[in-house]
Amino acid sequence: MALTGRTVLIAALGALLVGVLLPGWTGLLAVELPLLIAILYDLAVAAPVKQLRFTRSGDTSVRLGEHAYVNAVVTNPAGRSARIQLRDAWPPSSWPEEADASRAGRHQLRIGAREQQLFTTALRPTRRGDRRADRITVRCFGPLGLAARQGSHSAPWTVRVLPAFKSRKHLPAKMARLRELDGRTSILTRGEGTEFDSLREYIPGDDTRSIDWRATARQSTVAVRTWRPERDRRVLVVLDTGRTSAGRVGDAPRLDSAMDAALLLAALGSRAGDRVDLLAYDRAPRATVKGRTAHEVLPAFVSAMAPLEPALVESDTRGLASTALRMAQHQSLIVLLTGLEASPVEEGLLPVLPLLTQRHTVMVASIADPRIAEMAGSRGSVEAVYEAAAATRAQTERKHTADRLRRHGVIVVDALPQDLAPALADAYLALKATGRL
Repeated sequence: MALTGRTVLIAALGALLVGVLLPGWTGLLAVELPLLIAILYDLAVAAPVKQLRFTRSGDTSVRLGEHAYVNAVVTNPAGRSARIQLRDAWPPSSWPEEADASRAGRHQLRIGAREQQLFTTALRPTRRGDRRADRITVRCFGPLGLAARQGSHSAPWTVRVLPAFKSRKHLPAKMARLRELDGRTSILTRGEGTEFDSLREYIPGDDTRSIDWRATARQSTVAVRTWRPERDRRVLVVLDTGRTSAGRVGDAPRLDSAMDAALLLAALGSRAGDRVDLLAYDRAPRATVKGRTAHEVLPAFVSAMAPLEPALVESDTRGLASTALRMAQHQSLIVLLTGLEASPVEEGLLPVLPLLTQRHTVMVASIADPRIAEMAGSRGSVEAVYEAAAATRAQTERKHTADRLRRHGVIVVDALPQDLAPALADAYLALKATGRL
């Protein structure tokens, strides 16, 4: 049972009248007893809450930051009409912080006897993962609007919130560069790639090592070979979901920025004809994608990444390396998206690097914090000078760690969150252009 604001107002006015005109129990009963009878009448006449039935439909997935619409049909099998107020309960992260939480998911309906009515709850999730509906709480009001029957119904529904993939805007430019390398545009790339593509007439400036002397002997012009990047290479993207991935850079965790870069690389690699796989690992595999066709890679990556959350433990780098080696049984490019903090790299990654670099090309991609660069340039007060000194030391340690990785033959991509995805794609295309992949 629930009382409305109208009931409270009438009770307050009645108490005021009793205090002024009829003080005592007689006046109190004279005013409040009719109100009590009216409340009981409202409860008796209101439609029964337990008889209502709910069925759901609508969106089952949505990209982070976009709207999802979940429909529900409420059926009133009773022989009386129902004026109801309901709250469709979802986790708080189903709406932005600026949304009015007290009004989110609330609906007011009037349903005739033995009729149905549709209502829609609009969600705009602020976090990845599965958002599950909790329950629908219903109040059925009586005709006087003084009291309502209240109860809850279970109406399960799950909306999977997928990564936003903001770096998709860079894909056309990277694909144009890939087509240029592949020789499918009018811009000819000279001496790049490792697979023979075709013969063409010599142009001043061509690499003389590409001249095909046998073909030249059979015709009146000098012929040169053109090359294209190799296809059907293998790329393994490894997401470190350990402690360092939980740190927030800007307004998002490092893991989200790493996912965005991984999605751009997966989209580019699959369209380049390479086989792109995924491993997410901290102390155990959290997600894997392997053996998908070019059209399946990106949807599989998105679906596998959606429920991932950082684990607040130190990653088991030796276990990560052994799992990656089992997945990459052929010569591959292993792209490890992790941090460049000195301690985890020196104690965890460096000891296992020889296992990875012995057979594979290894690339480490890390997200730099723009706040560090901002602090390094701050001046004007004693506190700012100390901040600048600490930031400069952090930058020096990070550069030293990256240099140590490069001495082990590792390609290092260290960029700000918004620049990591295109920088990683450029590093991949550079390997294609030089024939290393």
